Amino acid sequence: MGFFQDLKILYHLVLRPVRGKDHAARMESFYSGQASGYDDFRRRLLHGREELFQSIETPQNGVWVDLGGGTGGNVEFIQDRVSDLSSIYVVDLASSLLKVAQQRFDDRGWSNAHAVEADATTWTPPEGSADIVTFSYSLTMIPDWFGAIENALRILKPGGTIGVVDFYVSRKHAADELKQHGWFTRSFWPVWFAGDNVFPSSDHLPFLRKHFETVSCTESKSKVPYIPFIRTPFYQFVGRKPVS
Repeated sequence: MGFFQDLKILYHLVLRPVRGKDHAARMESFYSGQASGYDDFRRRLLHGREELFQSIETPQNGVWVDLGGGTGGNVEFIQDRVSDLSSIYVVDLASSLLKVAQQRFDDRGWSNAHAVEADATTWTPPEGSADIVTFSYSLTMIPDWFGAIENALRILKPGGTIGVVDFYVSRKHAADELKQHGWFTRSFWPVWFAGDNVFPSSDHLPFLRKHFETVSCTESKSKVPYIPFIRTPFYQFVGRKPVS
């Protein structure tokens, strides 16, 4: 059953056309047929999420916003701390994924967790601000990714935390403290992912490092299911909004 479920996911990832007049419609077109098997396959594809979420300190009665959070699976990485938070918001444009998220929250009795269909570049939590904002493999799927980061900066409280994990490629001439990818890596992965409207960027890390105080920054590579010998570059970034 797992293998055939994977085939279905791979069909949607590689072969099924993504259609829609706007970003929300394209997101729903891409995810609607794979929502039920989304979490299991992505667990083997999207590395570093659990480590990122567990590394972020949770303030008592704080507000945590996961922008582009899909099925809400990320919340399970901090399930022992959910009750410490006042609210958790999983914000996404794919309604089929959000249905899975809300069912997950209801099943676990997490009444303070909410699935919200909204634009990550403009949405504001009802409280007006957040203590933590996270992006887990969502920036590469947001066309206006810099607008999403700027929105995170806007809604975060001074001293608040941003956490990001995503695919990326380095700049041709990366900063001395960052990894330098070769020509093949910088050229291959943007083309590979583009068919799924996923766009690994060389500008994510520099933009984050410019707007936030760096708490930690890790660059690594991960396996891709059913594709031997190649590794996908990804990064984990934790930053803090300047107090002044």
